[in-house]
Formats: sequence, structure tokens, C-alpha cells
Amino acid sequence: MELSLSPRAADYVRQIDAFLDEHVIPLEGDRANFDAGDNIREDLLQRLHAKALAAGLWNFQLPEKLGGKGLKFTELVPIYEAAGRSIFGPACFNIAAPDDGNIHLLARVATPEQQERWLMPIVHGEARSAIVMTEPEPGSGSDPAGMMRTTAEKKGGKWIVHGHKWFITGAEAAEHFILLARTSDDPRRGLTAFLFDRGQPGWRIERRIPIMGPEEHGGHCELILDGLEIPDENRLMGVGEGMKAVQIRLGIARLTHCMRWLGLSKRALDIACRHVQHRVAFGTTLMEHEGVQWMLGEAAMQVQMGRLLTFNAAYQLDLGRRARKEVSMAKVAVADCLHKAADTAIQLLGAKGYSKDTVLEWIYRYARQARLVDGASEVHKMILAQHLATEGRDFWKWD
Repeated sequence: MELSLSPRAADYVRQIDAFLDEHVIPLEGDRANFDAGDNIREDLLQRLHAKALAAGLWNFQLPEKLGGKGLKFTELVPIYEAAGRSIFGPACFNIAAPDDGNIHLLARVATPEQQERWLMPIVHGEARSAIVMTEPEPGSGSDPAGMMRTTAEKKGGKWIVHGHKWFITGAEAAEHFILLARTSDDPRRGLTAFLFDRGQPGWRIERRIPIMGPEEHGGHCELILDGLEIPDENRLMGVGEGMKAVQIRLGIARLTHCMRWLGLSKRALDIACRHVQHRVAFGTTLMEHEGVQWMLGEAAMQVQMGRLLTFNAAYQLDLGRRARKEVSMAKVAVADCLHKAADTAIQLLGAKGYSKDTVLEWIYRYARQARLVDGASEVHKMILAQHLATEGRDFWKWD
């Protein structure tokens, strides 16, 4: 496994760094640039989209046949990490969740006709998307195959959907939706994925759920599906292949989350380092205090561990493997390291870190959801334990 950057990845990282320094990071210091959900204001985002497009900093995740860069996953790691240095960065380059994961899925499994109808508007920044999966209790959460209660019944050439979903990220701003619903009682092939858009009747947003925040554009919403009609041509993959679609999407989305979170982790520690190098207490800079060095050293080590796990998982995906074990390890480690980095930085800056004078409190609030989204850390640890029980010592075998 080669850990050095490819020339094209290194070049994109340099371009992204320069773009963020010139156009994006200066916006973070003015609260007037934030929307009600604590994200970048929509009009500013559209201007940055135009600049990123003009600079060629777009479509990193797409294959060349769909107009993308044709990058490997190992090349996306440093690129997404670089974009994650700004709290607004991923959205500026159209690699933010949930669109990024949906782009990966549709690019891989949608038919050419579906890609033209549902994927390309997202790719071009003309539409946003959401994946509609999670349900209120007793419906599906971490176990969609066993607990999904939303149903899709085929009548003629259409599927009629009834159900109740919630915590659907980006739903209020989305035009296109990927829906998971139960189409049979088969324990392995009981779910099917569908595509629908905002303008169709038979569904509504019940409410935008208040969260600790900050939020992705479109928030996190509760949806009621009451007779939504979906033509069979808008079924994604085969009947009963819904869990396969979800596994394809979430495996990649979990890892790209890690890539972006590493950028935020490094940003938090960068802010902390700059502070302790000039802040004087008890006759010396804070950086000269042994206890401060311990805090920074431990956090920096965790970030590097997360980077290596993320890169290894990307390498396995590049080899064509599912990398379920490797992605789970990265997801747990990087979620923890993001929280550690933000917490350490706030502690070292004191009241200034807790205030909104820096982005640290934003990162800290955002970091708390990292251990929940796309599978709670405990679920991923269960997956790792299952691999260990099955593989034994081969869990750690050299490739």
C-alpha cells in the first residue's frame, strides 16, 4: 500500500487549500454569513459553487464516463480531508453529505436513464438529494432489514408507498429522494429502493426536527408517506435489492465522512497550536507546559491513527473489496478523534474556545453526531467483533 499522494491528488489539495484561504475561511468569521441552521448562507454558497466550478474543483467523486475526475478512493482521502478544513468546505465543492453518498450510489447502480434524470442535476449543483430510510420506533434504525415498517405495494406499473420516516438529512432542501421500503417479508430480500422527487403528491414533511446542530442544508426532517405513487421505472436496482443498495451507499458514505472529519480535526488542533504558542501564563507560553504538550500530542496521534485507518479502508475499496471491517474501524476511530481534537482545542483556548469567536464550538457540536450517523459506534464495534469471531487471528493478517 503506497501512502504518498499521487501527483494529481497533491495538485488538487494545493488548489483546494488556496481556494479555501481566499474565498471560504474568511466567511466563517461573520455570523451574517450563516443561515438559521448554522451552515453557510444559500446565496453565498451558490457564488462559491460557481467559483469552484470555474476552477475545476468539482465532481471529484465521479468516474470519467460521467464527467468526473476518475479518482481512486485513496486519492479522495487527501482531497476530502483538505476540503474539510473549513466548516463550509465540503458544501462548496459539492462533496457534503447526504448528496455525496447519493452521488456515489447513483453513479454506480442507476440505469443510464435514471442517471440522467436523478443524478446529473445533483452533480451539476442544480438539485439536492436525501436518502429516506430511518423510522421512528418501532421502525428501522440500525437494523433496517429486520425493522422496516414503511411498505411499497405494487399495483399495475406503480408502487404505492405508506410509511413514516424521520431524521431524514437534507429533506427540506432536497429535490430528489432515494427511498427504502419493504416490498416483502423475505428476511434477506424484503426491502427495495426507489426514486421520487419533491413535486410528487402522496407525501409531506411533517416537521423539521430541532437538533443540537449545526445542520446540513435542509435540516433533519420527519416525513409522512401516504399513498405516494412511484412508477416501476423509478425503482433503483432489483426488487428485494434495497439492502444491497444501502450497503453500497453507506460503506462509501461512512468513509467519506471520515475523510471530511479528519480535515476538521486538523483544523481544531491547528487553532489550538497557534493559541498555545503565543499565549503566556506563569511566565512561559502554554506550549512550554508539559501538560499542554501531552494533550496536543495525544490528540495529534489519534488524528494520524484515524488517517491511516481511513487510507487503508480506501485502499481496500480500490482493490474492489467491500472493506466492511476496515470502514467500521475507520468510522469508530475518526468519530472519536474528531471529538477529541475539538474538546482538546476548546480546553486549551478556555472561554474563547467555548465562545463563537472561533469555529471550535461549531466543530464540537458537529462532532457529537459523528458517533451516531451512518451507524452508531457500538454497531460498528459489533461488526468488528463478528469479524474477529469468524476470522480469529486472520483478523489481523497481512495482506
